[in-house]
Amino acid sequence: MYRFVFRHVFCHVDPERAHHLGIGAIRVVGRMPGVSAVVHRVLAGGRPPSTVQVFGREVPGYVGIAAGFDKDATAVHGLAMLGFSHVEVGTVTAQAQPGNERPRLRRVLEDEALVNRMGFNNRGARAAGERLRRLRESASGRRLVVGANIGKTKVVPAEDAVADYEASAREVAPWADYLVVNVSSPNTPGLRDLQAVEHLRPILAAVQEAADRAAGHHVPLLVKIAPDLSDEDVDAVADLALDLALAGVVAVNTTIAHPYGAGGLSGPPLRRRGVEVVRRLRERVGPEPVIIGVGGITTADDARAYLAAGATLLQAYTAFIYHGPAWVGRLNRALAA
Repeated sequence: MYRFVFRHVFCHVDPERAHHLGIGAIRVVGRMPGVSAVVHRVLAGGRPPSTVQVFGREVPGYVGIAAGFDKDATAVHGLAMLGFSHVEVGTVTAQAQPGNERPRLRRVLEDEALVNRMGFNNRGARAAGERLRRLRESASGRRLVVGANIGKTKVVPAEDAVADYEASAREVAPWADYLVVNVSSPNTPGLRDLQAVEHLRPILAAVQEAADRAAGHHVPLLVKIAPDLSDEDVDAVADLALDLALAGVVAVNTTIAHPYGAGGLSGPPLRRRGVEVVRRLRERVGPEPVIIGVGGITTADDARAYLAAGATLLQAYTAFIYHGPAWVGRLNRALAA
């Protein structure tokens, strides 16, 4: 049913407008306890997913929602209602910013893919931190596993990136189960240059210190990398993660290796390289650090390929857009079986 509506209705709506309508509905229903319980039972019920012990938490299943869907931490309850085991909010920046000019999101229907050049549009880390604080005030909110993805403010020069990331970390770290430093989006000029270890090391070290101080306890810290890194650069990031005792790595972000113009491509074309990067990371870092596999996961076989390569958790975004609100429940049940 959803596929019919998507092809004949949603495809005729601007993708960004469709996203706002969708996340608005998820947010509203997620705030209605009785209704959300019924929706959860219908869409996410059935055989319970396997639980995963990560970040000192029991995560109810492998599949979470990737950063970029709930940029401002407004729909965490609703996304959990649909069956996502964890929600990574953001990317948030220290300063609120509008992002790039529209149109900045397009569908590639033949590949069930998306191209985005959003540019970290968000209301700022302070606003996100306040919403996460309110989320944690309730027992139901405290039960949810929530990560926060932080990026560099566009107008901040590269030489001031460390302080900018620190500022974001201080706002969201007290309320997050883990933090992710995003240096791999292709839509902020110069951002991917920060993946070079000589630039990345001071950012990660400073963010870890700022996050731990703000939260009053150790906050698991991960770094998100691009699929377009060479194998040697993937190895260098893995070695840096070990050297700094990071909690792990998120692999991978969107790719710029596509023929559809400016922006990062997500969806099935990313899957093969995503699995390769996860496998390479796991072979390099060993069994302990967390690796969150993301990129082109649509079917249970896709998910199993990432898990077999060494992923600890999984995340998705694009398949959720193409396959609808019941998709993650179906995937969880398939993995549990």
